[in-house]
Amino acid sequence: MKSRKALFLRIFVAACFLGGVLGFGHTPVIAGDTSLVEGPKAKYVFLFIGDGMGLPQRTATERFFKQKLAMDRMPAQGITTTHAADRFITGSAASATALGCGQKTNIGMIGLAPDQRKVKSVAELAKEKGMKVGIVSSVSIDHATPAAFYAHVKSRNQYYDIDVALAESNFDFFGGGGIKDPTNKKNNSVEYKGDARELIKNAGYRTVTAKDEFMALKPGCGKIFAYNEWLQDGGALPYSMDTRPEDITLPEFTAKAIELLDNPEGFFLMVEGGKIDWACHANDAAASIHNTLTFDKAVRLGIDFAEKHPGETLVVVTGDHECGGLTLGWAGTNYDTNFDVLSGQKASFQKFTDEELKRFKVECGGECTFESVKPIITRDFGLRFEGDPKADPMVLRAHETARLQEAFNRSMGGEKAASDDPAARLLYGGYDPLTIALTHTLNNKAGLGWTSFQHTGVPVSTSAAGVGSESFNGYYDNTDVAKKIMSAMGLVPRVTYASEDTVKRMAANE
Repeated sequence: MKSRKALFLRIFVAACFLGGVLGFGHTPVIAGDTSLVEGPKAKYVFLFIGDGMGLPQRTATERFFKQKLAMDRMPAQGITTTHAADRFITGSAASATALGCGQKTNIGMIGLAPDQRKVKSVAELAKEKGMKVGIVSSVSIDHATPAAFYAHVKSRNQYYDIDVALAESNFDFFGGGGIKDPTNKKNNSVEYKGDARELIKNAGYRTVTAKDEFMALKPGCGKIFAYNEWLQDGGALPYSMDTRPEDITLPEFTAKAIELLDNPEGFFLMVEGGKIDWACHANDAAASIHNTLTFDKAVRLGIDFAEKHPGETLVVVTGDHECGGLTLGWAGTNYDTNFDVLSGQKASFQKFTDEELKRFKVECGGECTFESVKPIITRDFGLRFEGDPKADPMVLRAHETARLQEAFNRSMGGEKAASDDPAARLLYGGYDPLTIALTHTLNNKAGLGWTSFQHTGVPVSTSAAGVGSESFNGYYDNTDVAKKIMSAMGLVPRVTYASEDTVKRMAANE
């Protein structure tokens, strides 16, 4: 005879499954207190996610620009843990699912619990409530972080399925980067439904890429899918260091989203600074710092809106994880720091590799010498080969020059980014060797170091202002960020159904 517990479990799971399939009912399944914020609820909600932005990235940006960041002046400040369900060091998909849905999940999964139950995001719940919803990112809009707010897939690499989910979301505004696989070239979709760009158009979205047309958009223009004409790498906006006047910046996407979403029913807006993470993967401190400041300018817009709508607005800023193991201090400088030397870098690692170094290789032909690349190094990184290094920190010492020459030889030798040489991967992380040697050398002169080309497991900081912001003080998990936001909005975390596999597996274990 089955136990009462087993019988109840079977009824519960079946109810979850049937409720989703037949379109009725939602069952709360996420543990924890969802009544965290008492009193009036937030009508306007901003969630800013600095991808890869830990305390070192925030602090380095403040030190370089010699100004307090807007996010660090917010009244509520907390520390947030980031681990995934199946790994201590998280990835963007798992962390975004936690931040957006209040659900721990496995690495690579988006909008799903580990057993593949679909979990509603705060954005989806806001839309159901009648609020307008906007998603903005400096990387492709189908990348892991933005996708977690509207898609439900087993792998973050299912870009086509994510693009289809965008079209079907009925959200009001998507802005920033483009989409990566609209025609399912990767052939990893669950079901091919046609070109995702046409699906997006047929769903009523107006696609805008030109800056003048974008800036001219006015409230009442309908649903918008906007992205910058120049997508520098991986369907993303250019790094802030490389941005041209004709490019649409992250703060400009944010400002336009606020303008178009503002309405009597309120809105939810998620803004991701995704290229902070990408710069840190490449150990490029200058690019990370400039992108962190750009992200903070977007945050400032949310704070400005909150000041105009007191008692109605919640603004939350967090990171999904730290990236690169950035250290504020390096053994070779003996406690000294000199952030000013970073101003010598004029282009991101990406632009230097893709444009400057590529042009150099073409122009020098088969006669590429280290001597001939020295002027380019000085022009783009400010590093000099002549002078007294004791009097001028930008002058290279003998061992630094030797390191750059070794990396130059590797680059000119055609070393592949995906080198199988473990030693080379530890030194250069799969990026162009000369480019990495240059950023490392400059960063070390500033008193900065790196421990990894990947994410780290250290907690990140979370800041908040406005309705319910006091609940964001203290020490808590990243799933609590979503729960606190939902509570401030009067929402409850939910799943849409339990999968058939889950039902069978749980029934078999009775």
